[in-house]
Amino acid sequence: MSKDLTMVEAVNLAMDHAMAADPNVVLLGEDIGVNGGVFRATQGLRDKYGLKRVIDTPLAETLIAGISVGMAAQGLKPVAEIQFMGFIFPAMEQLICHAARMRNRTRGRLSCPLVLRAPFGGGIHAPEHHSESTEALFAHIPGLRVVIPSSPVRAYGLLRAAINEPDPVIFLEPKRIYRASKKAIDENSEPLPLDTCFTLKVGQDVTLVSWGASINETMEAASLLEGHGISAEVIDVATIKPLDMETILASVRKTGRCVIVHEACRSFGVGAEISAGLMERAFDDLKSPVERVTGFDTTMPYYRMEDHYLPHTDDIVRASIKTLAN
Repeated sequence: MSKDLTMVEAVNLAMDHAMAADPNVVLLGEDIGVNGGVFRATQGLRDKYGLKRVIDTPLAETLIAGISVGMAAQGLKPVAEIQFMGFIFPAMEQLICHAARMRNRTRGRLSCPLVLRAPFGGGIHAPEHHSESTEALFAHIPGLRVVIPSSPVRAYGLLRAAINEPDPVIFLEPKRIYRASKKAIDENSEPLPLDTCFTLKVGQDVTLVSWGASINETMEAASLLEGHGISAEVIDVATIKPLDMETILASVRKTGRCVIVHEACRSFGVGAEISAGLMERAFDDLKSPVERVTGFDTTMPYYRMEDHYLPHTDDIVRASIKTLAN
């Protein structure tokens, strides 16, 4: 059965599907039960599955992550919510020192099949600590998988796959596109593959690489470039750790040019890692230097400056034309 759903509705459906299929799947987080979460991603699930499987927690991110690690190590499949990514830092000790190391520490005796969900990124005029894009922090940690959907279809398919994983997944949901559009989703479709880039548009002249909400601006840029006679290939990275460099390399070896787009700050980001991989493994195929269109090396500003911080379609178009000029 196919339904037209927004991204946040697709996230809800994926958790509903997982909970119906496996009684070991439990949800926990701040206000996720009675209120359905701050963005209503868990709305209705407490009424359907009860207090023992949809658990309202105190305002304590360290506790949420720690309990999730314990649950996961003992056979449950917790799906925990951090209200905003900017509040995730107290949970990092549990995620980095315990969740990510569980399989290695026990030499495979224990795994840690938890999913930690967090709305992330800017674009909704939120106050401080509500708009961070710090995915690179987690991508740097061995043992953590980092997944970022860019549409309702990928949110549904990737979250289902993440819940099935035997090891921890950080699942980051770009909140500015939670309700931006609706897409038809077949709830009986198979989970989408993790650790794989998705080629959204085939092109010949330049490769545009992005993930999360910035895919929207990237696709818009690709359409505008067509008006300039430029054929752009668009790649949605989707899983930034582990990174599917083979798909990106194959595209850049064909086009000879690459523009990487992300709203996280520029320095030491995932875009820099992709650029380094291209320089190491496809240097002879590059016809011009790799361009990056990113946020700034500053704290995400308050709402009056937020729009200036985020990468725009015109920025991507200019960077793409620049690569063609070399």
